[in-house]
Amino acid sequence: MSDKNPLIQPDRGQKAVAIHLVDKDGLDAFLKERTAAQRAALEAHKFSADAGEHAIVPDGDGWIVVAGVARTGELSSWCLAKLADALPAGTYRCHGAEPGRAMFGWITGQYSFDRYRSDPSEEGPRVLLTAEAGKIDAITAEAEAVELVRDLVNTPAEDMGPGQLEAEAESLAKAYRAEIHVTRTDMLEREFPMVHAVGRAAGRSHAPRMIELEWGDPRHPRIAIVGKGVCFDSGGLDIKPSSGMLLMKKDMGGAAHALALARLIMDAKLPVRLHLLVPAVENAVSANSFRPGDVLRSRAGISVEIGNTDAEGRLILGDALARAGEKEPELIIDFATLTGAARVALGPDLPALFAREDATAQALLDGGLASDDPCWRLPLHEGYREMLKSDVADINNAGTGGFAGACTAALFLDRFVPKGVDWAHLDTFAWRPSAKPGRPKGGDALGLRASWNMLRQRYGK
Repeated sequence: MSDKNPLIQPDRGQKAVAIHLVDKDGLDAFLKERTAAQRAALEAHKFSADAGEHAIVPDGDGWIVVAGVARTGELSSWCLAKLADALPAGTYRCHGAEPGRAMFGWITGQYSFDRYRSDPSEEGPRVLLTAEAGKIDAITAEAEAVELVRDLVNTPAEDMGPGQLEAEAESLAKAYRAEIHVTRTDMLEREFPMVHAVGRAAGRSHAPRMIELEWGDPRHPRIAIVGKGVCFDSGGLDIKPSSGMLLMKKDMGGAAHALALARLIMDAKLPVRLHLLVPAVENAVSANSFRPGDVLRSRAGISVEIGNTDAEGRLILGDALARAGEKEPELIIDFATLTGAARVALGPDLPALFAREDATAQALLDGGLASDDPCWRLPLHEGYREMLKSDVADINNAGTGGFAGACTAALFLDRFVPKGVDWAHLDTFAWRPSAKPGRPKGGDALGLRASWNMLRQRYGK
């Protein structure tokens, strides 16, 4: 993919501005090697080698960049991200070092969502050179997958409804020669009744559907990737306040993660049999909205009493997880912007991770740390299952008591995954409420790289 993304290029000795990376331990030694004019410039900038700090100083007839990092010997994904946004357009190389995984932040630091701007920025790119040409494609693929999530989540619901999610899946199927199957209308009501019930109140242009994509050699291990595709969530008849609706274009963030992960899997030709499932709906308000107190049947045959129509994501995921389990995969991973409780517990940066198998949970945690995409495990605590009891059905979709909301939501999903299947659930935010280097405010991928790293370790050639 490096030929498609010009921001990282092989170093063939072309002309470039040098970036000198300095940490606090090495600052004194670095200053001793500089000219008097350079030391004076750094003093004028009050440069102290804090991480993220930089200064442009003269160097003969040109100039160099001096950049502070936490540790020069261990660059993170975000060490150069601020530079990628702040430096003038041009070509750069790290002096005496290779950027390594910091190439990722160099790319994502230049991301912008300009689809609706009448005068998008025309500033030229900042290009980074590396002698490690063999790493470019893999890092670029990850960065472009993250940017896909951002684009999908940032797009308003009118332009990112169930039909647009279907179009994204069709585009993937065409690009990677995958099989795609979409279930709609009466067939949807028969085969995925909870998906239909949640989405039936939406207008025709945003009609609900189940999107499935299959790819890979059937002889390879089967895995399923499931993503919650609520393209807008009004809350249904248990309607949200206006403040709660403001960001609900991002409620299809789980689907965005699933689509991006599927692209990474297929682009890398990972030796798996992939089954991607995206239940796509809009949770709207209409005369035929599903109601509090209704009892829905599900694909799995489990009856569900509706305690709250704003707990709709778990309903559509229940049907999708049941469908995924019918194919007998050895692993299911689902992504969902599922609960506010996860955000109260962990804040916006950390997806809540639930997993049946300790080894799978640890692999995802390790994958997150290795890729600067951390997750945090929460328990599938058996004692909380009683919070989902119903007086009239097999299960209630809204936990009682107001406690452990992320845990009870995960336990609800657990009912629809066949016993014995290795399953992990990521309750992700898919949104960046304030900008950080390489991570602008808006839609973002949280848990995507952790999952991809884990899958590469488990199934890589």
